[in-house]
Amino acid sequence: MRILLAEDDAMLGDGLRAGLRQQGFRVDWVRDGLAAEREISTGDYQAAVLDLGLPQKDGLDVLQALRQKKIATPVLVLTARDTVPDRIKGLDLGADDYVLKPVDLYELGARLRSLVRRAHGQTQDLLTCGAIQMQPAARQVLFENQTVNLSTREFDLLHALMLAVGRVLSREQLEQQLYSWGHEVESNAVEVHIHHLRKKLRADLIQTVRGIGYTLLRPKEAA
Repeated sequence: MRILLAEDDAMLGDGLRAGLRQQGFRVDWVRDGLAAEREISTGDYQAAVLDLGLPQKDGLDVLQALRQKKIATPVLVLTARDTVPDRIKGLDLGADDYVLKPVDLYELGARLRSLVRRAHGQTQDLLTCGAIQMQPAARQVLFENQTVNLSTREFDLLHALMLAVGRVLSREQLEQQLYSWGHEVESNAVEVHIHHLRKKLRADLIQTVRGIGYTLLRPKEAA
């Protein structure tokens, strides 16, 4: 799951990035409001963590600009501004969650997973597609009630497909979810991970849509 972190405090940002990465998130980190608005507008992020007191452009102004552009990326506001009017304004401008500093890293991870679930119409942490069961928080996958051992990339790719079950995701969209900044992407990386998933699950569950991308078939489609 790839997220954008917008935080100008170097020590706090480094700690948040490290803590979220330990929980399996792919984290890109920016330190000012203009960069935050640009990256959320153009990047393929499942969610964003947005500080309000950012240089160059205040976080509330960033949030307002994003929603005016009809960008629906879930945004969790993380801030030291603890007055009720600040919270009301942030939520009214389109924040999906509002958390005060300091925050427990595992709570932050849980809130982000919750935001992403709700954005995809999911109500609980257990994702299912036919015989596949996935628990993102535990990073566990069962197929036909048997544990499946997946690499980090394989898990993240399957997670992206399960969140979008029945829809086609392009190779570029999947690469966006698998790799954060600074990671070189080999030209056939997605194809290799798809190949491994098919071997560990069932070959016909992930369909290649020629010239477009990949889709995880719903149970009736895979039968």
